Amino acid sequence: MNHDIRPATLNDLTCMLGLCKAARGIMKQSGNPNQWTDGYPSADTLRHDIELQQAYLLTTPTGTAVGMFVLMDGPDPTYSRIYNGQWLDDTTPYKVIHRIASTPESHGVFADIIAYALSQTPNLRIDTHRDNRIMQQLILRHGFIYCGIIHLLNGDERLAYQQLR
Repeated sequence: MNHDIRPATLNDLTCMLGLCKAARGIMKQSGNPNQWTDGYPSADTLRHDIELQQAYLLTTPTGTAVGMFVLMDGPDPTYSRIYNGQWLDDTTPYKVIHRIASTPESHGVFADIIAYALSQTPNLRIDTHRDNRIMQQLILRHGFIYCGIIHLLNGDERLAYQQLR
């Protein structure tokens, strides 16, 4: 791995908000202006992720934070129903990756996130917005299989993927 990965703490909240702002900029610049709107994820959302010990930071060898993500245990309620497809395995416990963010100049962040997550579980799920072409390409390049469409709690549609080891 190119980056160190460590659990995020409440002291990292400002840094994490900055990473999310950078990710929103990347999304808008690449034709995805509708995914993380209205300041999502909020400080409260990130604080909750930290308190549940499911938020992580990726840092350089000098300790500079360049990325973040959430790795949570399933079941995820938004994954309970999948449309226009099916999960590769719907019986084995799984983990879910959410809220990936990084700086525009960072490289290898996604690969390191996936390597870390797969070291924690052989059954991994992820989803993304239909307009997030960058994330779709990364997901497929790193061995995930498209499974169908899920809906978030607010009803928004997401493309859902799974990887089994």
